Amino acid sequence: MEKLTFYAVSAPEKLDRIGAYLAERLSRDVVRHRYGYVVIAMEALDQLLMACHSQSIKPFVESFLHMVAKLLESREPDLQVLGTNSFVKFANIEEDTPSYHRRYDFFVSQFSAMCHSTHEDPETRTRIRVAGIKGLQGVVRKTVNDELQAIIWEPQHMDKLIPSMLFNMQYMDDLDRAGHPSTPSGVGEDGEENPATLAECCFRELLGRAAYGNMNNAVRPVLVHLDNHHLWDPNEFAVSCFRIIMYSIQAQHSHHVIQQVLNHLDNHKKTMPRVRAGIVQVLLETVAIAAKGSVGPTVLEVFNTLLKHLRMSVDFELGDGSRRNSSTSASSTRGKENEERIVQNAIIQTIGFFGGNLPDYQRAEVMMFIMGKVPVYGTPCHTLDSVKIGHQGTKRVQTMLLSSLIMVTSGYKSKSMAAALPPPFLDPLFSISLMEDSELRQLVLEILHNIIDRHDNRAKLRGIRIIPNVASLKIKREKISKQDVAFMKKHGQQLYRHIYLGCKEEDNVHKNFELLFTTLAILTIELANEEVVIDLIRLSIALQDMALANDENMPMFIRCGVMALVAAYLNFLSQMVANPPFCQHVSKVIELRNMDAPYLLPEHVFRDKCPLPESLDKDERLLYFQMLDMSECLSGPGYNTERLSVPYVPQVTGMTPQVR
Repeated sequence: MEKLTFYAVSAPEKLDRIGAYLAERLSRDVVRHRYGYVVIAMEALDQLLMACHSQSIKPFVESFLHMVAKLLESREPDLQVLGTNSFVKFANIEEDTPSYHRRYDFFVSQFSAMCHSTHEDPETRTRIRVAGIKGLQGVVRKTVNDELQAIIWEPQHMDKLIPSMLFNMQYMDDLDRAGHPSTPSGVGEDGEENPATLAECCFRELLGRAAYGNMNNAVRPVLVHLDNHHLWDPNEFAVSCFRIIMYSIQAQHSHHVIQQVLNHLDNHKKTMPRVRAGIVQVLLETVAIAAKGSVGPTVLEVFNTLLKHLRMSVDFELGDGSRRNSSTSASSTRGKENEERIVQNAIIQTIGFFGGNLPDYQRAEVMMFIMGKVPVYGTPCHTLDSVKIGHQGTKRVQTMLLSSLIMVTSGYKSKSMAAALPPPFLDPLFSISLMEDSELRQLVLEILHNIIDRHDNRAKLRGIRIIPNVASLKIKREKISKQDVAFMKKHGQQLYRHIYLGCKEEDNVHKNFELLFTTLAILTIELANEEVVIDLIRLSIALQDMALANDENMPMFIRCGVMALVAAYLNFLSQMVANPPFCQHVSKVIELRNMDAPYLLPEHVFRDKCPLPESLDKDERLLYFQMLDMSECLSGPGYNTERLSVPYVPQVTGMTPQVR
């Protein structure tokens, strides 16, 4: 061997003839099953390949690859492994000049076939599969950096390469689930290599080298494999695959992957709910990882697709319900509805998570976009919905879109209210707040809290109650900016009107009053100058008068609830403006109520089985807050108490008369 190597190195022009001779010998020995000679010939080829790096190695490589192919074609596992090992050594050699005519199609096919080996002996099967994966890794290393070999990224090769890796990763995944633990490293307990770990390494390496133009060809076979093997439900393997993809590719390509998953979701719009839910959860994973880097231009497209599927899911759940023939059993109907709920929850979670990770300028855009999809009464969108999925379906769509808006607005901090609540967003939001549905009104108030509460004071105000010492809450606030003052001049009346009308809805429950109290308190903290304080007091007295007059025959619980809300709020407001006479007046009324009319206080009226009175006596003046008394308390500098004497009337327009 030493002499042969010396001869080949000193006379490199002879290399191709040496290669041809060795190849001929090896072919003969393979056919005659003289495997000892085969091993010797292969070792000779390997050593010559390692020793000679001259220009004339090209023809020798052809003989070498021809021989490797011969070994891989044989049915003998030992020869297949021998051939693979030789190919891997060759793959690690860096050639000086690219090869124009060399093709690796045969090797991709053969190694992929070995990855799927079904040999009856488990040890031999593992050996062949490991060899197949190593071979594919060799092909990847040899070709991806060689511009002349870009053909490797074409679908015909990727459709063999990627499923072979996934098959081995999944096979070990199945074994793990069956209770056969695999070792985390690439090597098993007895020194035997683990196909799953090797396959994963190879998969990561391939994706890490994928350029911009090759992303689609690399991701599509993954989706096809998951479809063919029904791996969307349960979707643990699908999720782990996409985690690997997202962490292996270059960050700037991540929107490509998201786009592929979105398209795949579109292709599956009529499949089983659990499959769709599985795809959405995978999308959530990819978005979660991509959100840390760049999501690219696909932001609104992601939301558009998700909202479209949310609508479809409601259509399937409710539309089918009305069209379903009577022969289907109620239990199967219920099962399908529950499964559609899984899809809907997965979509809302994804929308919320994705929206929550966006920068504020994009978040504002997304909020507008989602709001544009909410069916609001009187708009063409609403009329169309009511016809297609009926009142119940429309309500479901509204509920889910508002739930996703709550998630998107959570943690949103806008410098000015005018930017956070522009009329195209505020008007439809308020239209929903007037609906005869307590749940929808609660969602609207929670969205308002998310946007208005910029200093996170909400948690301190949770629960409607008489707060004995507001100062102990350590409420954070800043001086109100000019833009916010202008916003309240323009939209304040709109806000007050919706609070006023929201209070007298007959289906209000404890939670509605809690949220209304928090809304009033947050408005006071974030947006109240002296003028707004006067307006809020007028609003409170108007609510008290409405509950007393009862022109609309409201239930007693609602009337007492409104009274309790006014008490809780005026107690909060009087301490916030830090006006001792005002605080005294409010405390006096609350004390009297504690003794004579506890049902007018939040701690009592919202308790279960609180005894309610038959009627409210207007003449018991001391039990109610008096405008004249409050006017006197605030008559000092800063407050325009003349406006206090003007009773509050809800105004439909957003504009208040401007003082020039």
